[in-house]
Amino acid sequence: MAYSLNEICKRIQGRLEGDEAILIQGVNTLDSAGAAEITFAESDRYFDKVASGQAAAIVVAEDFPDVPGCNLVRVPNPRFSFMQIMEMFVAPVEMKGIHQKASISDTANLDKTVSIGACAVVADLANIGARTFIESGAYIGTDVIIGEDCYIGANAVLMKGIRVGDRVVIHAGATIGGEGFGFAWLKDHHHKVPQLGSVQIDDDVEIGCNSCVDRATMGITRIRRGTKIDNQVHIAHNNDIGEDVIIAGQFGSSGSVTIGNRAVFGGKSCIADHLSVGENAQVGGASVVIKNVEPGAVVFGMPAQSKRQTFQELAYIKRLPDLAKTVKAQEKELKRLQKQVASLVSKLPQD
Repeated sequence: MAYSLNEICKRIQGRLEGDEAILIQGVNTLDSAGAAEITFAESDRYFDKVASGQAAAIVVAEDFPDVPGCNLVRVPNPRFSFMQIMEMFVAPVEMKGIHQKASISDTANLDKTVSIGACAVVADLANIGARTFIESGAYIGTDVIIGEDCYIGANAVLMKGIRVGDRVVIHAGATIGGEGFGFAWLKDHHHKVPQLGSVQIDDDVEIGCNSCVDRATMGITRIRRGTKIDNQVHIAHNNDIGEDVIIAGQFGSSGSVTIGNRAVFGGKSCIADHLSVGENAQVGGASVVIKNVEPGAVVFGMPAQSKRQTFQELAYIKRLPDLAKTVKAQEKELKRLQKQVASLVSKLPQD
């Protein structure tokens, strides 16, 4: 793929300073971009790299200083505009129809534009919408409904009765609709709680590799529109994840958690069962949420609390070695004074 710099400028509505006819064949980082590649500089602190680099063109902010000899594309938001350019170089998914080694139930309903790779399985009564692509080895269970323009990665598993909206991306190895972790202790052993519910994934959701979304005990586990879930994430039974939520890798939730729209979770964070996190809240990486988080709050730590309080405590912890030395010195001085006082008292006249 190659585009003239003029075509790229039109796509991102940028203002070009330079040669509009130059041919762009790819994208790269500011440090590595070559003579046929475009890159971006987010602020003027990268001026020296822009001036000394070999890139064919650089996307910069509208107030970025002039750089003689460089092809600059000025835009309000360089990072976002560069993302749009990157999309131009993404190879489209090649629709290939149904592979002869795929296993498709006679009772499944597939749009004629669906593509299915080798060794994929589509079970009874599954319904798959237009232009959806299912990679090799994926399993689509009984009565699963998948909408239009979806992508199901290699070896992904969608268990019985799952509902998936339009433009959903489920990456390789993800499991949707596995049984939730439910047990009750009675007498001398754990008794399994039947997991009879389902999972509903709304439009424009993306779920990363090897992530798991458990079916509900009863009712549904729901991932709402536009939410993006990273690799190796666990969403437990009966969770209700709001719209446009961001969840980074190795996050883990317990059962019956509610998360508000646009909340953000850092990597390795986790949340205890039956809690809620409000809209626009932010939970820092590796934090442990053990109580409800208010809308808009920023929490961090183990246990998660206000970011400011956690940082204050960490600052105190950093000072503990010096404080320990001070305390030891004071103890030593106190003992010396006690001995001195005892010596003076012993010399006093006795009645």
